[in-house]
Amino acid sequence: MPRRSKRDISGILLLNKPQGITSNDAMIRIRGIFHAQKAGHTGALDPLATGMLPICLGEATKFAQFLLDSDKEYEVTARFGQRTTTSDAEGELVSSSPVHFSKAELLKAMAGLTGTIEQVPSIYSALKYQGRPYYEYARKGIDIPREARTITIYSFDLEDDFEVAEGDIFDIRMKVSCSKGTYIRTLIDDLGEVLGCGAHVIRLNRTRVSTYPLDRMVSFEDLNAIVDEAHSKGLTAFATLDNLLLPVDTAVSALPEIELDEIQGRDIMMGKRIKVTPVNMLTSDLQPIRIYVGLNDGSDRRFIGVGEIRYDHLAPKRLISTAKLDDVAELVPEEIFE
Repeated sequence: MPRRSKRDISGILLLNKPQGITSNDAMIRIRGIFHAQKAGHTGALDPLATGMLPICLGEATKFAQFLLDSDKEYEVTARFGQRTTTSDAEGELVSSSPVHFSKAELLKAMAGLTGTIEQVPSIYSALKYQGRPYYEYARKGIDIPREARTITIYSFDLEDDFEVAEGDIFDIRMKVSCSKGTYIRTLIDDLGEVLGCGAHVIRLNRTRVSTYPLDRMVSFEDLNAIVDEAHSKGLTAFATLDNLLLPVDTAVSALPEIELDEIQGRDIMMGKRIKVTPVNMLTSDLQPIRIYVGLNDGSDRRFIGVGEIRYDHLAPKRLISTAKLDDVAELVPEEIFE
């Protein structure tokens, strides 16, 4: 039986990643289900973690970096009293200490880790040193220099109510809203060190990436059910699957926007820098800006990519392929972000 050819499909799927698989494995499965030519994910979730993982297909992969750089939110359950090599339940036990702290002491420690702070990434992270991920060095027992990174913890809230945590171990649920580059495992490890008993992550669920809504997430079970139903009727599932994709420009919805006329849009698509007036300059110099082209007949406008304004000129940076504009250049439905 001949292999089905890959489809030139573009958009963003909000996957509810299950526990036990890597983000890369999840992305490969999604690419297979959609028979997509090209796919990429937008920030790894550890195998232990679950929750929102935007998968970019086709032209959306050009803008995945903006989702990597976006703010995120997590629900985390920390186990106090034990520290592990990886700062989560998959690591080996490093030390155990009795747990004894009050709710007030925990809240004070959490407040000390809120705001703009310096965080040293875990040796088991996917960051790279001399071209290789940190975790490869960790598995070989090689110590490497790790520089602290500036991150922002917007909020660090307690979800469980108690007066005193006491015992050999004590599990507590929390919620974290944070900037790009934050390692929740490291945050919990640091919290355990402040409290003097050690801690590690036993459950982690990502509930938000950028402004994407939870109710647009789908699971592998949802996708498999769609495929099975279509196949039972002798049909392909592509029409139904494609309806689950969010427009490409949702990846850059946090950026300011500029709207060009068709002549300006054509010049940008040809790689030219164009002069813009103060009226439509809605960004500071060198800040990325999303670009739309308004059609002369007033029927619609098209997203064509991301540019950069310097002085009074707009230069293209990442653009939708001209051959695919009709397929992917849609307005962001307002109801997605209400």
